[in-house]
Amino acid sequence: MPSNVLDVPARLIDDVVSVRRDLHMHPELGFEEVRTAGIVAERLKALGYEVRTGIGQTGVVGILRTRKPGRTILLRADMDGLPVEERSDVGFASVNRGTMHACGHDGHVAILLGAAEMIMERRDLLCGTIVLCFQPAEEGRGGAKAMIEDGVLADPHIERVYGLHLASLYPVGVVAVKPGPAMASSDSIEITIHGRGGHGAAPHQTVDPILTAAQFVTSVQSVVSRGVDPIQPAVVTIGAINGGTIHNVIPDNVKLLGTVRAFDADVRAQMKPKIETVLKGCCEGAGATYEYEYLWRYPVTVNDATEAAYIRGLAARTLGESRSVQFEPTMGAEDFSFMLEQRPGCFFFLGSQSGPETAVPHHNARFAIDERCLEAGVRMMTAIALDAPQIKPE
Repeated sequence: MPSNVLDVPARLIDDVVSVRRDLHMHPELGFEEVRTAGIVAERLKALGYEVRTGIGQTGVVGILRTRKPGRTILLRADMDGLPVEERSDVGFASVNRGTMHACGHDGHVAILLGAAEMIMERRDLLCGTIVLCFQPAEEGRGGAKAMIEDGVLADPHIERVYGLHLASLYPVGVVAVKPGPAMASSDSIEITIHGRGGHGAAPHQTVDPILTAAQFVTSVQSVVSRGVDPIQPAVVTIGAINGGTIHNVIPDNVKLLGTVRAFDADVRAQMKPKIETVLKGCCEGAGATYEYEYLWRYPVTVNDATEAAYIRGLAARTLGESRSVQFEPTMGAEDFSFMLEQRPGCFFFLGSQSGPETAVPHHNARFAIDERCLEAGVRMMTAIALDAPQIKPE
C-alpha cells in the first residue's frame, strides 16, 4: 500500500469533526436514532454506496462490492446516546434535554462516515466486499442482536467483523487490543421482596422487607467470594433499592435492581441459580416471599486471537509501534459480542484523552473526547477496509 494512501485530508478531518459535533448536539436513544440514521443514509448514498435502512429497526448499512475477489468484512459504528443530562460547557452540548452522547458513539459514527469517503475514493485499491454497519441501541438494548436477526451478517455473507470504541482510559490515537475474552458479559436482575407492612414501632407485627433486602444485599456478595473460582472474575452489584415512604412505616414491598458480570460462559450460567439460592434463604428466614427475574443481556466479548493479533499489527503499521498496545480485561460490556459469537473478528479501543478534561469516565455527564482521536479512527477503519479483505497465504 502506498505510504500516503491513509493520509486524511484537512478538509475531511474538518468534516468529521463537524459531523461529530452535530450528532453530539442531537443525541438519540436506542431504537430512536431516526435523525442520525437519516444523516448516515444520505451521506452513504451520496458517496455511491448500496444503502439499506431499517435493519434492526433504525440501523443503516452501506455496501461496496469491488471487482476483485476477497473477503466480505463488516466495520461497525454504534449510534445511540444515553439518558444522561449533559453537564459540559462545550458550545455543541446536547439540545435534547436528558439525553447525551456520554459514551463516544457520536465519534464512532463520524469516524466511520469519514472512512466511508476515504474507502470509496480508494475503491480501485480494494478487493472483496466492504459492509459499513451503523448500529442502533448498543446501550443495553441489544441493537447488534436485532441487526443480526434482520440478516446483517447473512446478506452479503460476512466473513470478518471489526469494531472500535473510543476510550478515555488511553491517550489520543492509541489503539488497545486484547485477544480472547476482552469485555465481560452483562446481565440484569430485578427482584421484588414481599413482606407485611406495619408500624415502625411494632416491627414484631410485620415481615420487614427492608431488613430482608439489606440482608440479601450483604449476603449475595458471597456468590462471588465463595461460589466462583477465585481466578475467574465476576461481579454482582445491586444498583437500586426502592421501598417505603416515611420514617415510621414498614412497607409491604421492596424492589431491587442489579447487574451481574462474568468473563466465562460457564461462570455466567451459574450466577442465576446461585443468586436465587441466596435470595430464597434470606426470604425464608424472614418469612417473606419474592419475585425474581434474571435478564440475559450481553455475552462475553471474545476477540478471535488471530484477528486481535492482526489488528494490533495493523495499528502498529498504520499509526506507529508506540500507539499499538494490549489492554487489560474490563468488566464493562459490549453488544458487539453478539457479532463476535457469529463471526471471527476484533473489537478494539481507540484512545481519546489528552488530560483531565478528556479522562472523565464514560457515561459521566461531563464525558468529553479530544477530537484529534477522530483522525486516527478514520485511518484505522480505512486501513482495515484496504487490508482485511485480502485473502493472505496461510
